[in-house]
Order: sequence, then structure tokens, then C-alpha cells
Amino acid sequence: MKLVWNCVGFGLCAFDYLAVVPHYPALNQKTDAVAYSQQGGGPVATALAALGRLGGEKIAFVGKVGDDMEGEFIRQALARERVDTRYMKIVPQTPSAQAFVWIEKDSGKRSVVLHRESRLLTRAAEITAEPFDGTRFLLIDGREPEAALKAARITQEAGGQIVMDAGSLRPRMEAFFRLVDYFVCSRDLLSAFSSEQPVEESMRQIQRAGCKRVVATLGEEGSIGYDGEQMFRVAAFSVPVVDTTGAGDVYHGAFVFGLLRGWRLPQIMEFANAVAALKCRQLGGRAGIPQYHEVKLFLQNQADKNQNSQLFDF
Repeated sequence: MKLVWNCVGFGLCAFDYLAVVPHYPALNQKTDAVAYSQQGGGPVATALAALGRLGGEKIAFVGKVGDDMEGEFIRQALARERVDTRYMKIVPQTPSAQAFVWIEKDSGKRSVVLHRESRLLTRAAEITAEPFDGTRFLLIDGREPEAALKAARITQEAGGQIVMDAGSLRPRMEAFFRLVDYFVCSRDLLSAFSSEQPVEESMRQIQRAGCKRVVATLGEEGSIGYDGEQMFRVAAFSVPVVDTTGAGDVYHGAFVFGLLRGWRLPQIMEFANAVAALKCRQLGGRAGIPQYHEVKLFLQNQADKNQNSQLFDF
């Protein structure tokens, strides 16, 4: 019997080494870390971890790890968040992807260096119908464009919807426009797409190219959504920031959670803003992901302060 999933994610998973530094050292200088952590990482994998922690069910990850200690750590970390890893492939004699993250103490902003062996990349020929023809939503990052496009086509033909985590402008991006139902992108992507026009016009242009809905995450400025007719602006939430690593990834997981709940686009965006903000209170992309009851309480408190907050049917 074919398995049916609420969300399947295909993309990068990694092992994150995170260090908080008092300031970024200049070339040929050294500095001491004031905090350190090791966590699972990767845009899609972290989004699925967030979806699982919020209470999402029937979630699966498709991707590759090496046959090393880090690969087993990555698998177990996802399993703890109720993410099914049966489709995760272990590549022999290959190190898992590793991300080295430096976080500036005062601002919480970070820089990332990724090491990923080519053997960890997924070819289109390796993509089969299962599990993509049995999912309500497919979440992709577009890092392996041919494989991701094949997965998206299978999902679409089977009646599923595609959510894209578009952190930066990648090859074959225009081909994704014609397949994606929810294109959730960063300010950096919009700037690379067209630096000479306002964010809103870039979003309209992407929507006209085929995407049904376009959402842009703008960090401290919140997010903007466009459904083809109306533009929605949703403010960010103010919290004490320790680290912004994974905030966008967590936003995507919360976004899918809202889709599964059947919420309207502005509600989904506000919920995702809240989850991403709460994550930033702790070091790393995973440690600070809140549970659903924490987000509910946070939003209820915010609604008491701000009468313009969205009304949720919790």
C-alpha cells in the first residue's frame, strides 16, 4: 500500500558546527569563542525539524548523508523530531555535509561556510515516484535543480503542492517558477533577481512567471506575501536575539504547518514570523525551535498588545 505523507522534503542536510565570537577576527587574527554547539542543519532538514516539533505528522526527508558519525547524528536528530528518514541514503566512504558557522555575539548575525562532497548530490535518475506521488506538500531548496524539478513534477502530477525555499538565485530557477505553488524567498534572492526595482515588483514578476503565491522574508522587517491579487505585509516580532542561524529555514517549516492547518496567507506569515523569531533566542538552527503551545501563548500575548494581529483558530 502506498504511503501518504503530509510533507516530504528534498534537499540538503548537514552537520552544523556553531561558534559565537565577540567579533569577527580580521585576516591572520585569532579570537576565542564565547559559546559553541553542534546541531543538525540544512534548509529543508531544519524546516522539517521545525514542522515536526510544532506537531506536524507524516513528515519524510529525502537526501543523502555520509557513512560517518555526523551522518548518524543527522539521522537521529531528524528522527527525534518525528521526521521519517527511510528515504535517506547513506553514501559509503564519504563525509557528511558540514557547515561551519560563526555568529557575532552582539548582533546575532552569522556567516556560513559549507563543505559538501559531490557524491552527496542527488541525480535526477535517482528520483523515483515514491514518496513524491503520495504527499500533500513537497518542500525543496533547488540546490540540485534537475532532481528537484523531477520531484516537483511527480508531486504536481499526483495532485500535491510545491513549496520552495529560495534562499538565493540558483540555476534553472525560472523552470521552478512554472511548478511552484508557494515560492518563499529571501531579500537576497529578490536583489539578485532584479536589483533595480522594488521588492514588490520583483514578487509580481515572479508570480506572473508561474508561481501561484510569492512570499519574501525580510529579517527584522518581517515578510511580504503576494497571492496574485493582494500584497500582504506582516511585521516581525521583537525578541532578544542570540543567533539568526536557521531562522529562514524554521520559517519555512512553520509556513508548511500553517498550510496544513488551512490558514489564510497572512495568518501563515504571522505564525511563521513568530516561530522564526522565537528560534533566534538560542544558538543554532534547531535548539531554539519552539513547540506549538509556546507559539500559541506568544501570539496571544502579542494580540493583547496589538489589536491588528491576525486572529487564529488555534
